[in-house]
Amino acid sequence: MPSPAPHPCPTGPLQLEGNGTDRLLTCRVLQSPLAGVSDGIFRALVRRWAPEALLFTEMVNATALELGHGGAKMAALDQDPGPVGVQLFDHRPDAMAEAARRAEAAGAWLIDINMGCPVRKIARKGGGSGLLRQPDLALRIVAAVAAAVRVPVTVKTRLGWCGSSADPVGFALALQDAGARALTLHGRTREQGFSGKADWDAIGRVKAALRIPLIANGDIASPEDALRCLAITGADGVMVGRGTLGRPWLVGRIAAALAGRPLPSEPDSHARIALAREHLEALVAARGDQGLLIARKHLGWTCQGFAGAARLRRELMVAPSLESALGLLDRAEAELEVSDPEPCPAGPGCR
Repeated sequence: MPSPAPHPCPTGPLQLEGNGTDRLLTCRVLQSPLAGVSDGIFRALVRRWAPEALLFTEMVNATALELGHGGAKMAALDQDPGPVGVQLFDHRPDAMAEAARRAEAAGAWLIDINMGCPVRKIARKGGGSGLLRQPDLALRIVAAVAAAVRVPVTVKTRLGWCGSSADPVGFALALQDAGARALTLHGRTREQGFSGKADWDAIGRVKAALRIPLIANGDIASPEDALRCLAITGADGVMVGRGTLGRPWLVGRIAAALAGRPLPSEPDSHARIALAREHLEALVAARGDQGLLIARKHLGWTCQGFAGAARLRRELMVAPSLESALGLLDRAEAELEVSDPEPCPAGPGCR
C-alpha cells in the first residue's frame, strides 16, 4: 500500500476562538512551557529570534495561587512584545477557573491546561497527565475554565496514560466538545515519558478527526524535524520544548523554515559564550544567589560544541560566585581559536 501523500506546510495566521476575545496567531511555532526554565529571562532570549511566536510561562499551580504563591510567574505579561500564554495545572475545576481568571487579568494571551506533564508528584495528585486517568474530571476542568475567561482555552496533552488504554481520538473530541479551542498533542503516552519515539502518525489521526486546530509536539529538534512532522501529521503548527534548552534560537529557525525564509544562522562558539554570560548576569541580577544556582543548568546547555566545553561545564557547575563564573567564561572565550569560529574537533574535548 503506498504511503499517504505528505500534507502541505500550513501558512498564514491561525485563528483561535475565545469566549468573546479571539486571538490571531501569526507564527505557527510555539515554545513549550518548561518548568524551571521558561521564565521571563528565557522568553526574552527566545523572542530575540522569534518575535511573533506564542511563548508560555512556567506551569502555574492553581492551588499554589490560592495560597499566595506562584503569582510571580505571571508578572509583567502585558510588557512582553509578543503573545504569552499561561499554563495551569490542578485537579479541582473551581480552583482552575479562579486561576484562569487571575491569569487573564494579568495579561495572559490565552489559557492552557496541562494534561500531559509526566512528573510523578504532579500526576499522582491528579494534575498534569494524571487527568488522563480521570477523563470526566478533565472535561469538567476544561468546561469550568472555558466559562471563566474570554480568551481562548487550550489543552496540552498526550496520546494517553499507556498504550493499552489510549484513545487519543476519543479524548481529543471530548476536549473539543468541552470547550477547548486548540490542542497541543505530544506523541507519547504518559507511560513512555520522554523515551522511545514520538508517534506522529497517531497525531495525524487525531488531527483528521478535529474541527479545532491541533499543534504537534514531540521529537522536534530542528527545522527539518518540524517540516517532516507537519508533512506527516497535517497539524496546524508545532510546539518545541526540550530542543530549545541551550538553543533559544531554535523557535526562530523553525519559524523561518515554515515561512520559506532563509534560516538565521546558528550562533558560533563566541556567540554561545556571550549568550551564556548574558543569561547568567540577568538571572543573578533578578534572583541574587539563587539566580546563580538556576543559571548552572542553562550554562551547561548553552556551553556545547567547542573545544574545552566539557571542562568549562564541569567548572561552571561548582563556581561559587558570579565573578568566578564570569572569569571561567572569559577564559573560555580567550582560548577559542579566533581563526576558526567553530573549532569543534571530533576528539574527546569537543562536547
